[in-house]
Amino acid sequence: MRCGLIGAGIGTSLSPALHEAEGRSHGLDLTYDLFDTGSPAALGDLLTRAESEGYAGLNITHPFKQQVIGLLDDLSPQARAIGAVNTVVLRDGRRSGHNTDAYGFTEAYRDLARGRVVQTGAGGAGAACAYAQLTLGVEHLTVVDPDAGRREQLAARFSDPRLSVAAPADLPAAIAKADGLVNASPVGMRAHPGLPLPTELLHRGLWVADIVYMPVVTPLLRAARDAGLRAVGGTAMCAYQAAAAFELFTGRTPDTARMLRHLDAVLHDNGARHESLPYPDPR
Repeated sequence: MRCGLIGAGIGTSLSPALHEAEGRSHGLDLTYDLFDTGSPAALGDLLTRAESEGYAGLNITHPFKQQVIGLLDDLSPQARAIGAVNTVVLRDGRRSGHNTDAYGFTEAYRDLARGRVVQTGAGGAGAACAYAQLTLGVEHLTVVDPDAGRREQLAARFSDPRLSVAAPADLPAAIAKADGLVNASPVGMRAHPGLPLPTELLHRGLWVADIVYMPVVTPLLRAARDAGLRAVGGTAMCAYQAAAAFELFTGRTPDTARMLRHLDAVLHDNGARHESLPYPDPR
């Protein structure tokens, strides 16, 4: 069984290790390949190649989670509602798009996401995180993104009175009234280093969630913890969304707790510092 990941700057992705190890636990000869490209023109070619070579499916990451939709035959109801796809199943000559990011966010942060929240990022991952938070019942969600078209598209898609969108210039006022901050932008990834907001905006009582998992401790997490704030990274979300994708690819029910343990082991082997907060109970 062959699976893979398409995205830009994915050379350090832990998806191959997660999927291949879980495959072995199910007695599957599963290989998981990386297709590292930032070219939109290459996306269609890679999908066609994967189909011709008999791949079971592909994960899709930044910057293609929305672009890939036009190349698919059908979408799951959740992927259609979110307007973003991170998992494509290739079966019986059809390309079916799914979104496991929303599930991953929900399972990783369900005990955290509450109150008034500011989210940075309105792209494919941001749409899934916004969908998950509105489903979890946050009081209000303000999504900040520098791309006016992207943030207005997000607002129109969800049409929820609890959701508002804002430009970066409005971030200080929004964060001052917030209970929580979610970074759903690529800022903080090794390929996109930096902070999604000035550290002086982090205030007492704010909780912080950063869905970036490589590096494990992003600059945002480090700044938040230095300020004494509760801050949780993206490793658990990574494992949960991978588990859901694994089930779509293989038809096998994954052991999510085992995948979390394996991710911990791989991160430890890579010299990464473990999260200082425990993972949620993977039920």
